[in-house]
Amino acid sequence: MDQLDSPKCVQRNLEDNPSDPFPGSKSNKRTMTAGAACVGVAGLVVVSLLGLLFFRREMWKRLISSVPLHRTASSGSTSEQDPEFGGERFVTQVFKYEELQKATGGFSSSNQLGDGGFGTVYKGTCKPHRINVSSHFPPIQSSHNCRRVEQFMTEVRILSSLRHPNLVTLYGCTSRRSRELLLVYEYVPNGTVADHLHGPRAGEAGLPWATRMSIAIETADALSYLHAVTPQIIHRDVKTNNILLDNSFHVKVADFGLSRLFPVNATHVSTAPQGTPGYVDPEYHRCYQLTDKSDVYSFGVVLVEIIASKPTVDISRRRHEINLADMAIAKIQNDELDQLVDPNLWCQSNCEMIRQVAEVAFSCLQADGDMRPTMKEVVEALRGIEDAKGVEADAMVEEDDYLLKERPAYPIIILSQSRSTTSLSNNNSQSK
Repeated sequence: MDQLDSPKCVQRNLEDNPSDPFPGSKSNKRTMTAGAACVGVAGLVVVSLLGLLFFRREMWKRLISSVPLHRTASSGSTSEQDPEFGGERFVTQVFKYEELQKATGGFSSSNQLGDGGFGTVYKGTCKPHRINVSSHFPPIQSSHNCRRVEQFMTEVRILSSLRHPNLVTLYGCTSRRSRELLLVYEYVPNGTVADHLHGPRAGEAGLPWATRMSIAIETADALSYLHAVTPQIIHRDVKTNNILLDNSFHVKVADFGLSRLFPVNATHVSTAPQGTPGYVDPEYHRCYQLTDKSDVYSFGVVLVEIIASKPTVDISRRRHEINLADMAIAKIQNDELDQLVDPNLWCQSNCEMIRQVAEVAFSCLQADGDMRPTMKEVVEALRGIEDAKGVEADAMVEEDDYLLKERPAYPIIILSQSRSTTSLSNNNSQSK
C-alpha cells in the first residue's frame, strides 16, 4: 500500500481540518494556483520577448526594403555586393569596413575633418577617388541607434538617386552587417561656408561679394532641385555648416540625414521638429507641420549669414540679437542694414545689391510660411539681382568706350624727361 493511502496519513489530514470533507484539498489548490501563475508569467515574458524580437526584425526588414541598393563595379575596388540590400532602383557602391579603415589610415585623427550631424568625418584615398568617409555611425548592434540607422538609410536613398552639380556625390556605403555604418562621399577640400564666414578659414577681408553671391545662388538652385523632384525632398537641415565648398568655391550641399521624402499631393508632413537652433522654421517648431517652406526659412537665415558674416546664434550679443534671424528682421525693418552687414562688404559698389539680397532674405524669414517665396522664386530673384549688376557694369563699359571714341582733339602737353623743352601739339598744327 502506498504511503498516501495509509491510515496514518489520512488521520493526520483529518486532524488538520476535521470539517473538511476532502482532506488536503485546499493546500493542493494553493500549490496548483501558485504554479499556474508562475508558468503564466514565464510564458508571458517569453511571448513578449519573442514579440519584441519579431517586431525589431520586421522593422529592420522594412527599413532595408525601402532602400534598395546595388553595387556597381569600380576599378581597383575590392568591394563586394551585399545581397541583403538587393534591388535595382538605386545604384551605389558597397564598401568593406576594412577597405575604408585602410583608406583613412585607421580613422586617424590626422585625417579627421570634423564632426558631422551624426558622427565624425574623415578624409581618405580609395582608388580612383579621394573621399570623405562621414557619418561615422555607432555599431549597428547597439540598442540605442535605431533612429541613426533610419537616418543612414534615408541619406543613402536620397543621395544615390540624385544628380545635381551642387549636391555632394555619394560614392557608396558599408553593408548593414558591417562593424559600423559609414557613408562615403566625394572629397570636398575647401571646408564649409561657415568656416569662411566666421570660422577658422575666415580671413581679414573675408569672402568677396561676388563669391558670396555665387554661393547663395548655387545653394538656392540645389534646394530648388530637391523641391522639384518626385517625390519632393525636404532637406530639413539647411545651414552653412552643411554647405561645402570646392577649391573654386562652388557649392556642394551635404548632410541629408534629417531629410524627408514628401508624399505626392500632400500639403505637409506632421513630424516632431528637428534641425539646428537658429535655422529651424518657427512655424514648423510651433505647429509640427513640415513643408518645403521650412527649407525656405532656413535658407533665409543662410542669406543673412552670408551678408553679415555672423553666426546664427551668439549669446555674447544683446538679448534681442542673440538669434541672427530676429536681429536681421529688426535691422531691415528699421532701415539699419549697415549695422547688420559685414563692414568689409558695405561699400558703395555693393550697397544696392546687398539691399536687394537682404530683401530676399526678409521675404524668406516671414513668420507665415504661405507668405514666403518658393525656392524656385528665390533662385530667380537672386539671379535677377546678379544679372542686373552685370548689365549695369556692361553699360558702364560701353559708355566709357563711347566717350573714348568720340573724344574731341584737344591740345595736350607732353612732358619729356630727355629734353628740357616742352612742346604743344594738336591734330591740326605742331610747334617746332
